[in-house]
Amino acid sequence: MNYAYDELYVRSAQNIMGDMLDFSVNTLNFPLTDFYTYFLISNISRQFGIGNPTYVAGMNGCEVARQVLDECGVKYPNMKDIMYVDKSEEYWIGWSLAYYQWKVNKSFDSINECVPIETMRGMYRTLHEADISTFVDVIDEKCNKMQSENAIKRFRAYAQLSQSQLAQKSGVALRQIQMFEQGHRDIHKTQGETLMQLAQALHCRMEDLL
Repeated sequence: MNYAYDELYVRSAQNIMGDMLDFSVNTLNFPLTDFYTYFLISNISRQFGIGNPTYVAGMNGCEVARQVLDECGVKYPNMKDIMYVDKSEEYWIGWSLAYYQWKVNKSFDSINECVPIETMRGMYRTLHEADISTFVDVIDEKCNKMQSENAIKRFRAYAQLSQSQLAQKSGVALRQIQMFEQGHRDIHKTQGETLMQLAQALHCRMEDLL
């Protein structure tokens, strides 16, 4: 597989990102979404994503958090480094997210578009004791559904068709199209005939919708 960077740095990256989110939320008192937005718009997110040793091994999470805020010009209280032994849900989110980003080799931005950081927080209770592979599978499924939803909407917009018009032109039930676009039904599991009807009506390949 084409991982984002050398596996040697993965465990360190997980710990650093976990401590970064933990420190920013529980010590500096930033809302999780606010701080993570700063992280995404900073150059540090891109350097972290390609495994720059400065960020995935050379600093601790508290130092990375401060650098993110400094780069974004955000003021924060002068607090000493604190990395708790008892790990918070923010730590788990960062720890899991760093692993997922490394494994799938996608940008943090693109992952956040599919699964926002607050959605990951909602997964803590059911997944924090599970193997990391379960987290990967769940996020993959959410991303696949989102991409399928976006694909149908995108091609329908290109064809200048409403949902009703697409249903009439393709012969696929309107409710089924709505469920695809809303992410309530997985197009990867639909019948090949349905997929072919949609592709023909939208003048694209079946694989484009997948």
